[in-house]
Amino acid sequence: MRPVPAPTDSPLARRVNVAVADLEDQLIELRRHVHAHPEPAWAEIGTTAHVRTTLQEAGLQPRPLGATGLVVDIGADQRTAGRRRVRLRADLDALPLTETSGLPFASTREGYCHACGHDVHTAALVGAALTLKRLDDAGDLPGGIRCIFQPAEEVQPGGASDAIDKGVLDGVEAIYALHCDPKVEVGRVGSRIGPITAASDHVTVTVSAEGGHTSRPHLTGDVVFALGQLATALPAVLGRRTDPRSGVNLTWGAVHAGNAANAIPTTGSITGTVRTLDAQEWRRVGRIVEEAARHVAAPYGVEVDVRYVRGIPPVVNTEREVRVADAAAKDVIGPEAVELTEQSLGGEDFAWYLTHVPGALIRLGTRTPGGPAFDLHRGDIVFDERAIGVGARLLARTALLAVDGEVRAS
Repeated sequence: MRPVPAPTDSPLARRVNVAVADLEDQLIELRRHVHAHPEPAWAEIGTTAHVRTTLQEAGLQPRPLGATGLVVDIGADQRTAGRRRVRLRADLDALPLTETSGLPFASTREGYCHACGHDVHTAALVGAALTLKRLDDAGDLPGGIRCIFQPAEEVQPGGASDAIDKGVLDGVEAIYALHCDPKVEVGRVGSRIGPITAASDHVTVTVSAEGGHTSRPHLTGDVVFALGQLATALPAVLGRRTDPRSGVNLTWGAVHAGNAANAIPTTGSITGTVRTLDAQEWRRVGRIVEEAARHVAAPYGVEVDVRYVRGIPPVVNTEREVRVADAAAKDVIGPEAVELTEQSLGGEDFAWYLTHVPGALIRLGTRTPGGPAFDLHRGDIVFDERAIGVGARLLARTALLAVDGEVRAS
């Protein structure tokens, strides 16, 4: 294993901090523009164009990933003696959720908002790219770095798989990304070696029968009653058919059936997510859900259709890459900047990159000290904008340490 860089107060780290400080107002303005104009997965046209223009104005040459999303290379992106290739990634898409934050730059598009912090990720990566460009112009970039502005993180299948198919990882040695964490104070980051997120799948169980009058349930399959049994039994079955250490969790998010109090509907459905902390259990849990659904519904005279969509595996951070990011955080943020974070049941399609190359997802603190601890995917969430500069510094310094062929062991 290659040695891990030791955190030092290096001249290059100081130049990163100076460069980001110079860019910070521009980055906040970019973030606010993206925040005010949210776009859902695979439709991030305006967001992509805004990022492209910003990069081009700095002398970079971004290339499209497809209809949305882009990549930009900085420095030598080919193997030469002592030079390495590293990738940095941010996501562009917003959520189909109404914003209620009351911010002056709140979403102008009804029903969509950046409640997961992708606007912050995007601005931070733009800041890292512009900083690395300045260093490259001065001849101080020790390797090739590619910045990936990925569409469609919030859907399955997401944009990571598509980006990989288009070759964004060709020849790469490591990849890094940030994710906002509104429970961690701004100026701090959370890291973890090994699994840091969970696998996340979607499941829809549809029940159908002939329907009929509620006074005569024995003459038809009672769709609503069967759905109720499935809604409670399937999570219970998983609790006895999977290793409890794997953290398998089935939670329903939507139930649909009928529209009259005295009529048994002909069809109904329940939809939810299955999450697990363990990649091995993730590979078998879908089969268990499908088998159990048919057995649970069998006594009620209904037809059952299970649509189980495998989503994403857990994000599993590799040790060296976590230590590189930790060293970078201590270098440009402060010696007490890093805290150990817990594994989350949330899903992140950054996981797909890590099935191909080593890498790390680092949690970026966005909570204002003394302020409320929001949860992600809430319409009223507010991120402390100082996190943008912190993220830009961290990404830029991480890339520099990762491509440096002469790093010192810690």
